Amino acid sequence: MEKFNLFSFRGKMRIMHLSWMAFFITFVVWFNAAPLLSVIAASLGLTTAQIKTLLILNVALTIPARVIIGMVTDKYGPRLTYSVLLAVCSIPCFMFAFGSSFEQLALARFLIGFIGAGFVVGIRMVSEWFPAKELGTAEGIYGGWGNFGSAAAAFSLPAIALAFGGADGWRYAIALTGVMSLVFACVYYVGVTDTPKGATYFKPKKTGAMEVTSKGDFMLLVVMKVPMYATLALLGWKLSPVGVNMLAQSTVTLIYVSLIAIFIYDFYHTYQVNKGIFAAPVPEFERYQFKQVAVLNVLYFSTFGSELAVVSMLPLFFAETFSLGMAQAGMVASSYAFMNLMSRPGGGWLSDKFGRKSTLLILTAGLAIGYFGVAQIDSTWSLPLAVVMVMACSFFVQGGEGAVFAAVPLIKRRLTGQIAGMTGAYGNVGAVFFLTVYSMVSTQAFFYVIAASALLGFITLFFMTEPKGHMAEVNEQGEVTLISVG
Repeated sequence: MEKFNLFSFRGKMRIMHLSWMAFFITFVVWFNAAPLLSVIAASLGLTTAQIKTLLILNVALTIPARVIIGMVTDKYGPRLTYSVLLAVCSIPCFMFAFGSSFEQLALARFLIGFIGAGFVVGIRMVSEWFPAKELGTAEGIYGGWGNFGSAAAAFSLPAIALAFGGADGWRYAIALTGVMSLVFACVYYVGVTDTPKGATYFKPKKTGAMEVTSKGDFMLLVVMKVPMYATLALLGWKLSPVGVNMLAQSTVTLIYVSLIAIFIYDFYHTYQVNKGIFAAPVPEFERYQFKQVAVLNVLYFSTFGSELAVVSMLPLFFAETFSLGMAQAGMVASSYAFMNLMSRPGGGWLSDKFGRKSTLLILTAGLAIGYFGVAQIDSTWSLPLAVVMVMACSFFVQGGEGAVFAAVPLIKRRLTGQIAGMTGAYGNVGAVFFLTVYSMVSTQAFFYVIAASALLGFITLFFMTEPKGHMAEVNEQGEVTLISVG
């Protein structure tokens, strides 16, 4: 059997490396505007409210996109899905680079949010190529190294814009990320296959909604959909006259009505896909427990949700607390994101070594304590001590993310894309929730709220079952394959 050799670029290791590179590029494109916002604002005369609106729009589409891309990945395979996503999302990237009005930038930013779903595709791809005992480490490297794309964008794009020079330097820097996305779409398509030679790619029996295997799981699935719709409604509210006043109240009301209509349609379609479970029980060997997905959703809400929120506010927090310049504060705050390179693979590796549930329990407890500690930081602390506290907290945050996605592919192979999509979407739900809290309460209270959510995650973990033994999948010929999960 092929060894796990990080410095190899053959077989399963080539798949892992090309997949994290694809994910890295999606994050560079997704966060390409953030480090250049002040220049873009000056270039086009944008107001502070308009800049905030662009940041909200950047994450709005990612919640439904992750669910949709999860379904598409399970049906058409990760090779085609990732390649098409990278190519298609270069279009709004070019739209943004050469936009001349706020409306054009807003539409482009909204559409670019779709590329944030790329993460889900690689989770399924990596799970096809690595055995269960290496899966946490492989998924951790994929997630951690790919996630670093946002930090790479923050460091490199301002320098690239300056290198091009002139008032349009930012445009060329952003357009360059679109070129990268387009080129790598071809590289990925040529360089990977969906499964190792001779292996079967299991597809869902029905498409359009997630399959569940009991009546209780059907109800839990419907309940778990509600926060995603509520978050999209919250984003609509933030764009209303009460929020940043980008949309008229009539438009926001239309958004609310549309979300209710889509939810009703979604419920109906989910019932159509799963109505068989109300007529006859699913054979025991084909069942899976949806509570596993629900627990991982809650944990990713706290881990990745808090990461996205904290990365957004940490530079300002350091600047105000320790009277730093914005450039200096940005460099200090980046210590939080830097931890991704080692922490997320570390969380996956610990899961492979010591079990999924026990690792998650320890990391989630550390997460709650870590944010409680960060909440204590004030101007009486020394700056180095504050940085150490933030980095220690960051280890548990990103280690927890790695441990969550060490468990996701071990629930039901043919639904891995959809499960990863829903769990990933919950990360964005968490980000929107925490950033909304941040806009309403003190910074200390904001950190306490995240710590409380981690505590809730810790409690839900006691409902999780450690993956062990095998999961069964049936191919199109009706043959049963057993896949090891422990």
